[in-house]
Amino acid sequence: MALLCFYGGTFDPVHRGHLAIARTARDQLHATIHLMPASDPPHRAAPGATAGQRLQMLQLAVQGEHGLVVDRRELDRSGPSYSVETLLEVRKTQGPLQPLALLVGADSFVGLPGWRQWTRLFELAHLVVAERPGVSVDEQLPDALLQEIMGRAATTPAQLHQQPAGLLLRLQHPLQPESASQVRSLVASGGRWQPLVPPAVAAFIVAQGLYTAPG
Repeated sequence: MALLCFYGGTFDPVHRGHLAIARTARDQLHATIHLMPASDPPHRAAPGATAGQRLQMLQLAVQGEHGLVVDRRELDRSGPSYSVETLLEVRKTQGPLQPLALLVGADSFVGLPGWRQWTRLFELAHLVVAERPGVSVDEQLPDALLQEIMGRAATTPAQLHQQPAGLLLRLQHPLQPESASQVRSLVASGGRWQPLVPPAVAAFIVAQGLYTAPG
């Protein structure tokens, strides 16, 4: 079965760094990447844009992009957007044999033990960690996470297609300096932020008057 990969986040706003990770995952994993905007992110402050606005920005960003699709399942579910609940929902529709992967950034991976029922994630999906070249997070990993990932390392993306869940793959992606907080800060301060996001997203931010207030 072909691997399905899910990439969650607040995407407030989606920027070129997000897209670089998604494209690298698509090309290296040979999988369709489902970008899932969180409705109520439990691990960060409330978004600056509404759920509907963040959804529209993502749709604009991936328009015409082969293998990148917007998945609104977390927006359609009430309450906090917990990854374990999302993967349980996917398992119900895809069945126990479908290979699934959850794509996370290195910073999110380090904080994984703070997520709800985090050890169950490996029962439900593979984990793909987007690491920047030359930057290792191993020294930052909590002991509980080190114990959990022992013996799970995948050496090739093909391994993720051969079993439903349980492996960990390190994904090297191009170094991208953009961050959503940087975009918001530059918009609020009148700085040059437009090159950090796709043109259609930049036009939407201007049209909607987003992020003009500090914070």
